[in-house]
Amino acid sequence: MTNRGGPGIRIRADLLVENASEVITLAADPTENGIPGPRTGSSMRNLGIISDGSVAAFNGRIVATGKSREVREKIELAPNAEVIDAKGMVVLPGFVDSHTHLVFAGSREQEFVQRAEGKTYLEILEGGGGILSTVRATREASESRLLALGMKHLDIMMCHGTTTVEIKSGYGLSVDEELKTLRVIRELAKCHPVDVVSTFMGAHAVPPEYAGDTEGYVKHVIDDMLPRVKEENLAEFCDVFCERGVFSVGQSRRILEAGLALGLLPRIHADEMGSLGGAELAAEIGAVSADHLPYASEKGIRKMAEAGVTATLLPVTSFTLGLGRYADAKAFISAGCPVALATDFNPGTGPTLSMQFVMNTAALGMKLHPAEIICASTINAAHGLMRGNLIGSLETGKLADMVIADTDTYLKIPYQPGVNIVDKVIKRGRLVVNEGRRIAS
Repeated sequence: MTNRGGPGIRIRADLLVENASEVITLAADPTENGIPGPRTGSSMRNLGIISDGSVAAFNGRIVATGKSREVREKIELAPNAEVIDAKGMVVLPGFVDSHTHLVFAGSREQEFVQRAEGKTYLEILEGGGGILSTVRATREASESRLLALGMKHLDIMMCHGTTTVEIKSGYGLSVDEELKTLRVIRELAKCHPVDVVSTFMGAHAVPPEYAGDTEGYVKHVIDDMLPRVKEENLAEFCDVFCERGVFSVGQSRRILEAGLALGLLPRIHADEMGSLGGAELAAEIGAVSADHLPYASEKGIRKMAEAGVTATLLPVTSFTLGLGRYADAKAFISAGCPVALATDFNPGTGPTLSMQFVMNTAALGMKLHPAEIICASTINAAHGLMRGNLIGSLETGKLADMVIADTDTYLKIPYQPGVNIVDKVIKRGRLVVNEGRRIAS
């Protein structure tokens, strides 16, 4: 039975968030053919703001948005309804973190020292550090240990406003260890309020047992890993680290095409340390997203825009690595490419769990407008995970995933680095964070 109301009929609601200074709806911005899609170009600044606004939900779905008085007139509150007064605050969609490596063991704080002494990321990797250091620790960890660490990470993310997160494997680099990681990701999806999206990334690095035999490892990923991942239905996407010293454009293409043949949609780490042609490859194979991209060429940016590939930019990684450059977000936006932002949470090059810190670095390093930043962290990131029809905006029928920020205007959201401005988080219509702390379930 639908809950749409009609003339003289009130809409039933079990959640009402009202009196907000601003409700950031990011309501659908239809493309020319009438199908809502990710925001591009100047439309990234159109947030669909409702002053003195309210959002009502029922059974985890949004049923009404609008001015507070108008919404009150439309709805009938259930006896057990939760009513939240958001006076003086901003209500916006839950943040969508569309690129993380959240399941791992160990830490890599020693790399700060190595980089301070002048070593580059690839030099650290070639010396057995970087990803390979985390591979050793993750292989030694049990599934229960990885699950406990993952739950802790997700709690922190949720308390900073994240309601949907993508998690990649890639710290196992063998059949058994990659499957272990993906099973942990599946268990996190069952156990935690945050929605989890799974990506297989066996091609994250070449493990020690295949040192000097990258081709042999590529064959192992294609022939042995991918079929097992598909057999257990453990991932939705397939990703690869396309970079000099890791996997070439040709090797990356073969892995992604093999994944696609099994129904795993392609994603790609592209042009992070140099211009290799990863952006062009993403466009060629129709990747859902290409990520990192500080060294993407003008041709690559244009091709991605033409192919509708989401550019998922990771400014915290550029900041942590001290690359001296960020992905040219404005060039992607000018070209008409959908732009998303994500943490790249990992133990070495992106050790942040906060999408708010991503927003801070996007404002300071990429010089993006606050509206573009919010768009890239919500609706565009949702489309970058093929979930733009469910999350990323506050519209009737979508999941009631909301952040209530303790500020009176969205302009302040990326304003103060290191400060958590999230007061409340609502996930699928249920209050899960209050006054910045997780509510015990």
